[in-house]
Amino acid sequence: MLLLLSSYYTMKKYSRIFKYLGQYKGQILLYFLFIILSVAFSIVSLGMLAPFFDLIFKQDNGNAQLQGENAVIHSLKEWMISLRDSTGVFSGPLGILGLICIIIIISILLKNLFLYLSFYILNPLKNKVVNSLRLDLYNKILHLPIGYFTEKRKGDLISRITNDVNEVEGSVVSTLEGWVRDPLTILINFAVLFYISPQLTFFILLSIPVIGFVLGRITRSLKKQSNEVAIKHGESVSALDETLGGLRVIKAFNIETLLKNRFFSVNTELLHAKNHIGYRRDLASPLSEFMGVVIFCGILWFGGQLVLKKELLEPSVFLAYLALFYNIINPAKTLSTSFSNMQKGSAAIARIEEVLNTPITVDDNINGRQLQSFDNKIEFRNVRFAYEDAVILDNINLTVEKGKTIALVGSSGAGKSTLADLVPRFHDVTGGEVLIDGVNIKDYSLQSVRSLMSIVTQEPILFNDTIANNIRLGKSDATDDEIMQAAKVANAHNFIVHKEIGYATNIGDRGSKLSGGERQRLTIARALIKNPPILILDEATSSLDTESERLVQDAINNMMQNRTSIVIAHRLSTIRHADEIIVLQKGKIVERGTHDRLLSQNGFYKKLVEMQEVR
Repeated sequence: MLLLLSSYYTMKKYSRIFKYLGQYKGQILLYFLFIILSVAFSIVSLGMLAPFFDLIFKQDNGNAQLQGENAVIHSLKEWMISLRDSTGVFSGPLGILGLICIIIIISILLKNLFLYLSFYILNPLKNKVVNSLRLDLYNKILHLPIGYFTEKRKGDLISRITNDVNEVEGSVVSTLEGWVRDPLTILINFAVLFYISPQLTFFILLSIPVIGFVLGRITRSLKKQSNEVAIKHGESVSALDETLGGLRVIKAFNIETLLKNRFFSVNTELLHAKNHIGYRRDLASPLSEFMGVVIFCGILWFGGQLVLKKELLEPSVFLAYLALFYNIINPAKTLSTSFSNMQKGSAAIARIEEVLNTPITVDDNINGRQLQSFDNKIEFRNVRFAYEDAVILDNINLTVEKGKTIALVGSSGAGKSTLADLVPRFHDVTGGEVLIDGVNIKDYSLQSVRSLMSIVTQEPILFNDTIANNIRLGKSDATDDEIMQAAKVANAHNFIVHKEIGYATNIGDRGSKLSGGERQRLTIARALIKNPPILILDEATSSLDTESERLVQDAINNMMQNRTSIVIAHRLSTIRHADEIIVLQKGKIVERGTHDRLLSQNGFYKKLVEMQEVR
C-alpha cells in the first residue's frame, strides 16, 4: 500500500507527460488491449501445467473432481480428455503431451506477437512526448522576457533543455510501458491466483506492504540526489561555455590550471552525486527479487501444507500456482526499477516545470491592434521600471518625434539600455506608459510593434550560417539584389566579395571567422534590409578600432537617414548631431538638450565629456 501511495504521488508529478499522451487516446486504448491479450496468453501457457501433470501422471485420468480442484481446471481437463478420446491423433500420454506443447507454443507465439504490437504502438508515442516536451521548453525560452535571463546561468538553461529532457526520456518516458504492462501483468495474474487459491493469495498480499516499505526507504532520497546531479551538470555546462567563449583570455593570462581545477571540482562532485544515485537505484531491483524469492519460499511452505492435506489443494494445481506466481516476480522487479527511475526523473521534470511555469511578464496581446506604420511620435509618460527591489528608471517623461534622433548618455548603470529596451517591449514598464502614435504599446500586437523596428547592439549577434542568410534574417523573403544593396549601404559589400565564395561564405559560430568591424557591419545590413522606420542603436561602435569605427559609423549615418533613431553611445561622433541628448543618472533624466547647449550649461553632461565618459 505504501508503494502504491508513493507511486500515486510520484505519478501526479508527471501530469504534463500524461497531458501529451492524452492526445493519443485511440493508440493508448489499443496498447492496453494488446498488453491484456499478451498477459492472457502468458497465463494460458502457464495454466496448461495443471492438466499436463494430471493427464500424464494420473492413471485414472482424473474424471472425478476433487474438493480442492478448481472448476475451470477440471473443465479444461475434461475437454482435453474428450479431445483425446474423440480423435486418434492425441491418444495416449504422448499424444496429450503433444497437444499441450502445441497449445503452449501457440500461446507463447500470440503472447509475444501482442507484446511486439504493444511496443509498436507505444514507442512512437514515447518519442512524440519527448519531442513535444523539448519543443515546449524551447518555445518557452524564446518567449520569456530578457530580464529572466539576467538571473539565470546560460549553462543551467542549456542543461535543462538537454540533460534534464534526456533524463525524463530515460527515467520516465522509457518506463511508461512498465507502468502499464507490469501492473496489468501483476493484477491479472493475482486475479487468477486468487481464483485458484484464496488462502495462498491472501498470504502473498500480506507480504506486499513490507516490500513497499523497504523499496520506499531506498528510493526516497533519489529525487534530492537527482536534483543535485542536475545542478552540478548545469554548472559543468556553464564552465564549459565560459571556457569556449573565453579561450583568448584564458591563454593570455595563463589561467588554464585555475579553470581546469574549477572544472575538475565540479566534475568530481557530479561524479560522487551520480554514484550515490546509482548505488540506491541499482539496489531496488535485486532487493525486490530477493524479497520475491523469500515470499516464494513462504508459498512453498504454506502451500505445501495445503497439498499434504489433499482435500484442500491438488499437487498439479499447486505447481501451476507456483509457475503463475513466478511469472509475477520479474514484472514486480521491473516495476520497482521503474519506480526508482521515476523518483530519479522527478527532479528533472521539476526543473523543466520551473521554466515552463515561469510567468511571461511581457505577453503578446492576442486581440491587439496592428501597428501598420509609424506616423507621429514615441512617448514615455511618467515611466517607472523596477526589477525586484531595484529601481532602474524613475519618472521618465520623453517624446521622440518622427524623423528625430535622440541620444541617451550617462554613466554605466544609469538606465540607458533599459530605457531603449522598453520601446520594443523587451521589458514592460512597472509604472506609467509608453505610447506609439498616442496608443499604449501594450494595446498593439507585439509582433506588429517589433516589425517596425531594427536594433543594432554593442556586441554583434550573428548565427552560424552564411553571410547572405544572416542578412536575410531581417527580411525572410529578401532577394539577392536586396541583400547586396543592404550590404553596400552598410559598407559591408567590399569585404564580402573578397571572401572565397562571397555571400555564401559561412561565418562560423557567432561570426568567429569575421573581424569585429565586419561582424558589426553585417548586423547593420541585417537591420537595413528590414527598412524600419524606427532604429535603436546600443553603443554600436564602442568596442571597435578607429578604422572599423569609421566604416561602421559611416554605415550608421547612412542607415539613420530619414528614420527615427534612439541612440545609446559614448562617441561624440555618434551623438554630436542628435536632435536631443538625454542625460541619465541613477534612472532619472538630469539634463536634456543639444550637444552645444549642454556643454554651455557646465553641468553633468560636460563633466561626462571631460571625464571622457563621452569622447
